[in-house]
Amino acid sequence: MTHTSDVLIIGAGIIGCATAYYAARSGLSVTVIERDLPASGTTSHCEGNILVSDKELGHELELTRYSLGLWQGELAEFGHLWEFERKGGIIVASRETSLASLERFSASQREYGIHSQRLDEAELRELEPHITGNALGAALYPEDSQVQPILAASHLLRLAREHGAQLVTHAPVTELLRDGDRVIGARTPKGDFHAAHTVNATGPWAGTIGELAGVNVPVMPRRGFVLVTEQLPPMVHHKVYAAEYVDNVGSGDAGLQASPVVEGTPAGTILIGSSRERVGFDSTISTEALGRIARNAVELFPFLSRVRMLRHYHGFRPFCPDHLPVIGHDPRAPGLWHAAGHEGAGIGLGPGTGKLLAQALAGETPDMSLDPFRPERFDDPAYLKAHE
Repeated sequence: MTHTSDVLIIGAGIIGCATAYYAARSGLSVTVIERDLPASGTTSHCEGNILVSDKELGHELELTRYSLGLWQGELAEFGHLWEFERKGGIIVASRETSLASLERFSASQREYGIHSQRLDEAELRELEPHITGNALGAALYPEDSQVQPILAASHLLRLAREHGAQLVTHAPVTELLRDGDRVIGARTPKGDFHAAHTVNATGPWAGTIGELAGVNVPVMPRRGFVLVTEQLPPMVHHKVYAAEYVDNVGSGDAGLQASPVVEGTPAGTILIGSSRERVGFDSTISTEALGRIARNAVELFPFLSRVRMLRHYHGFRPFCPDHLPVIGHDPRAPGLWHAAGHEGAGIGLGPGTGKLLAQALAGETPDMSLDPFRPERFDDPAYLKAHE
């Protein structure tokens, strides 16, 4: 069986679903194919963060601000569907050196227009009474928000289908269809899917789709674990993390890195992270990672030493070597587009990525230039040298 549409999206995670929504809303015919079920990959194994606080100045922060504007703007009417919560984030420093670095970091963001407020010890404890007594100060980012990620992806996909998008599940891609050099769709066990534009939105598996097209898309999996506590009265009121977390986000090291990230949920559980390590798609449970996460969290909130953990989960973030996602048309394989490599920021950047890509797919000028995220940058020796 052969299917034909304007846009074929491979992958039904948050990025694919957001792209489907905006593309279908613009009047394009859209088909989404998913090898498993919607939101069953990286999207279902994360915390649902929408953060500006951990972004250094540059293109990712610009995309973050654009996407946050969509979450809080034109998507706000649907916010209750995915439990949008503007809880605010707090970065805590427990050493004088960390406090000085945090102030420099947040000051540079404020100059860029990011809302950030310095907190002294008393102000911090007023906002988070159970914080460690070692805390010397902090920075508050009121724009930091959170959604329930599976709900966000699922409802964006439902809204896309209300605009005519089609969904095919359990349809892994076995081959990209070609007409000469041009990609014209994908082959799956459920048939061939033809399209003028094929979008690779497969998260940490994006490199595999790139290989099918003969192009280098160096998106790699980066494993991370999250702990979930028993239900508690409200005891953590913001997303709270140590200043070292920002360094870990920006690091490309393959080894295990862990820094405390703690936040409450509307259900009463507390989510505790975070860890990062490049181990391929090894899904083995790491007691070392879980132990370090737990110990770090207790250092940040000592009361957690008396709290039961109900479960843990882990998944793979789509890591890119230069810490920028891959978004846009791939001139090395005409007809193929990419939307992947967002690492831990995919939920927050989903709407922005989807809308910008949909504008480009429709032949419009995107609200933001996609040039910094161009897929072919990894074949440019000058670019690679500049980002060594």
